[in-house]
Amino acid sequence: MTFTRIALTGALAALVAVPAMANEWRGWNIHPEDYPNSVALESFATEVTENTEGRVAPQVYHNAVLGDQPDAIEQVRNGGLDFANFNMGPMGQIVPATNVLSLPFIFKDVDQMHVVMDGEIGQRFSDALAKEGLVALSWFDSGSRSFYNTKQAIETPDDVKGMKFRVMNNDLYVQMVDQLGGNATPMAYGEVYQSLKTGVIDGAENNYPSYDSSNHFEVAKYYSITNHLIIPECLCVSTATWDALSDADKTIVKAAAVNAANIQRELWAERELQSREKVEAAGVQINEVKDPKAFQDAMTPVYEGFIEANPDLESLIKDIQASS
Repeated sequence: MTFTRIALTGALAALVAVPAMANEWRGWNIHPEDYPNSVALESFATEVTENTEGRVAPQVYHNAVLGDQPDAIEQVRNGGLDFANFNMGPMGQIVPATNVLSLPFIFKDVDQMHVVMDGEIGQRFSDALAKEGLVALSWFDSGSRSFYNTKQAIETPDDVKGMKFRVMNNDLYVQMVDQLGGNATPMAYGEVYQSLKTGVIDGAENNYPSYDSSNHFEVAKYYSITNHLIIPECLCVSTATWDALSDADKTIVKAAAVNAANIQRELWAERELQSREKVEAAGVQINEVKDPKAFQDAMTPVYEGFIEANPDLESLIKDIQASS
């Protein structure tokens, strides 16, 4: 055998021995690496890589290094990114059905949200997202949101009157504060701390971990538990990326996403308790609203206006409200 034939034979043998190149997935995440969502996403990536034997190898990019959420949504939709963890709050402009999840008091509590999103109703939202290039494989927790401010404890809707509250950029949140008699101010999250400190706004609304990690508790010492918004988040995969998988790998990826959601929810519950303990130790006055129905009743015009503008979504609202 000549040297050339020996070399060629060896090269071919080496090619056969090397496994196929992994299909590397790029994943977007807004949170820092130690956040419950981030830990869960890393678990998802590891499980998928191991169980597909490297055929699919997700890589998570934390801290929004691949862009902000609106940009990331578009990148996942067009296949520029393969997967992400998205909050449903800003999703309404692309997938109108998801605005239902931003209606104040649509869920009784977090446990009901889990049951709803893990079942047939959650699948309806996933189907709506899939039509716009996103496949929701599982649903993460983002807790319940309550009001906090620099002036006083909020016990009744009257306590909100005249106060300026930062809200996320969604008209439903503006309407929510307006119906309570307050003044809603859509504002970038990064501007809230200084705006609270200087009096540009009187308060904001969020969950315990965000209230803690943003240091808003340092300047807004009144936290009033209203639980007015319970907004799920998705572990979403690009439709193009999903459709390229074999049925066997789809099963593996789906199972890993569900497992990641269970991990995230458990870690989130622990983080909420830790954050509450931290802000209480720092002198924050926490009160639970004794009559949440007064706040819920004030939202009637919000629901009426939403249904008038979106009559096709009324049945979805009623199905959620009827669930337990």
